[in-house]
Amino acid sequence: MRFAIIGIAACLSSMSSAQVDPLAPLPNLPPGQPVRRPAWAPPQQPGLTGFAAYKLRLSALARAARVREATIQNVVPWLSLNSRVIELDRGQPGGVRNPNAAPPFAPYRRRHVNADLISRGAYRYAASRSRLLAIEARSGVEASVLMAIFGHETSYGQVTGNFDLLEALATLAYEGRRRAFFEEEFVAALKLVDQNVVSRSRLRGSWAGATGYPQFMPSAVLRLRTDGDGDGRADIWSNQSDALASIASYLRDAGWKPNVHWGIPVRVPYNLNRAALRTSLNAPRCAPVYKRHSRWMSMREWRALGVTPTGRAFAEAEVATLIEPDGPNATAYLLSNNYRAILDYNCSNFYALSVGLLADAIVGG
Repeated sequence: MRFAIIGIAACLSSMSSAQVDPLAPLPNLPPGQPVRRPAWAPPQQPGLTGFAAYKLRLSALARAARVREATIQNVVPWLSLNSRVIELDRGQPGGVRNPNAAPPFAPYRRRHVNADLISRGAYRYAASRSRLLAIEARSGVEASVLMAIFGHETSYGQVTGNFDLLEALATLAYEGRRRAFFEEEFVAALKLVDQNVVSRSRLRGSWAGATGYPQFMPSAVLRLRTDGDGDGRADIWSNQSDALASIASYLRDAGWKPNVHWGIPVRVPYNLNRAALRTSLNAPRCAPVYKRHSRWMSMREWRALGVTPTGRAFAEAEVATLIEPDGPNATAYLLSNNYRAILDYNCSNFYALSVGLLADAIVGG
């Protein structure tokens, strides 16, 4: 992810701690009144409670999604609750940070756009340049951005997570903080096994359910995995070309516009009227992230305000938004719509900025 994710997982939102356990016993009813079990309740079986009973629901959901019975029986009965997954999920931040009190970007940048990631990314870029440029030609997504996401997500495939993905997703669904979301992802993961996309033993990833070199959620794997080397398979768990092509598919699906750079560093006048540039847009998701962006204006309009590129520039008619991640009169960037595509991968300004800057550094920008 990005969710993300994390990449995608960073955007998970908490539900009320007073939420009712869907597997709790039904209340006592007056004599003669029929019992109506909720639609989500698993079939009653004597002696089954808790997670054991909940697995009946997971099986029912999988059947409804046309997963083969043999796959269901080979997986679901053997699942166990993972206490470490619950511990990690409950340890997530419990509130939304005030966007006006966000920490500076510089320390995060030093950790995620460092000499090691740059040098290894540049080496891999050079070694696979022809295939990368072919993916870029087909998708329109900058090859350097693909390599930077690969590096940021898994350190170029070195750290992909070792949690049993089906067990982790079943645990998160049972815990109930985002039951509907994780149930859908569990069924999607089961489909990956059922459709022979990946073997059960290789389906591993992060505690939050992301998997493979791109750290996709299972539903994204089903929808966006792409064959990058023409061998007829899309293996995002061990094939770098397939992973990079799949990342390109994700960004293109998120609205990437060909031939437009993600963003450019700029100088901002000391007396810039920032209050007049505040955005009035209300983002449907990750609102605090987008609140740090200014309103959108053309490159020509930004120049008229004295905002000037320090290197490459957008076309004069291209619209962009301003962000000052280290506060006023420090670092500043104009961001294109393609920056928003990176945010769709992981809704964090620090993540998206570090991906863009790492991409530029990989190719010497």
